[in-house]
Amino acid sequence: MTEHEPAAHMPPPPDSLSAEARAQMAMMAAGGPIPTMDMLPQIRLFSEQIQAAIGAEQRKSHAVSVTDDTIAGVPVRRILRESGEIDRSKVLLNLHGGGFATDSGSLTENIPIAALSGIEVIAVLYRFAPEHPYPAAVDDALAVYKALLADHHPADIGVYGTSAGAVIGPQLMMRLQAESLPLPGVLGVFSGEPDLVGTADSLKVFAKTAEEQMLTEAKWGYVGAADPKDPMLSPIFGDLSFFPPTLCVSSGRDILLSGTVNLNRKLHDAGVHTELVVYDALPHAFWAMFLAPESDDCFRRMSAFLVKHLGHR
Repeated sequence: MTEHEPAAHMPPPPDSLSAEARAQMAMMAAGGPIPTMDMLPQIRLFSEQIQAAIGAEQRKSHAVSVTDDTIAGVPVRRILRESGEIDRSKVLLNLHGGGFATDSGSLTENIPIAALSGIEVIAVLYRFAPEHPYPAAVDDALAVYKALLADHHPADIGVYGTSAGAVIGPQLMMRLQAESLPLPGVLGVFSGEPDLVGTADSLKVFAKTAEEQMLTEAKWGYVGAADPKDPMLSPIFGDLSFFPPTLCVSSGRDILLSGTVNLNRKLHDAGVHTELVVYDALPHAFWAMFLAPESDDCFRRMSAFLVKHLGHR
């Protein structure tokens, strides 16, 4: 098996997907060699370029302002709808994806949600692994969250993230509980992994061999010297009954489908209000990468859930 081959035969996407989604999946399938962790500077630069390009396209239909700022010593991006009603009493805290090592979503995960919700989104530009392993990213998220508590009731704060951010978000919930701090009003786990001990079955099924190796190396770079069995890192091993209402989103060819589904089931068993949305046939974190009707639909569902569960005291 070469680094260009998938772990299992991957049939072409079904005709039920939009033409835009099928075209972008074809481009992904025809891509070149998969980068490795020793190419991290190039990967980070490429991620920034993709963010800028897709973000610019998103802003053609979602008019938002993007402002760089610092909160509690942590760099952030503030994203706010430019016209229409703005709900200043509420705020959304985003933890972007990127394998803990790059920024693959501080713009593209947030531009549609800020525009659709009418609520300011604050994207935490947390420190990257492997230079800054756990708990650096959670520490940064916690610092920003604490600062938001000074101006907002916790029920008016929402937390969400994609991929790595959907790992850090549940870890933040565990940290808040451990420090007896109030929980946010709502949580969004958009393709995450609550178990950092092993390798998710969906990663083995849907990732190419070199991609699985790179993502596994990125995970261990994030874990560092910590114990991955600790529920603070792998919340699925702990008590989740205190979690706020949670939306779990994944897709049929998502490398983190297993983790997202497993977390949803554990939350449900713990008595937490949780909803699971799985899009057929689409790849990991497609909403932040694809300019397609499926992404538009996904952002509408994410935004609606976050807005619905904010503000309940």
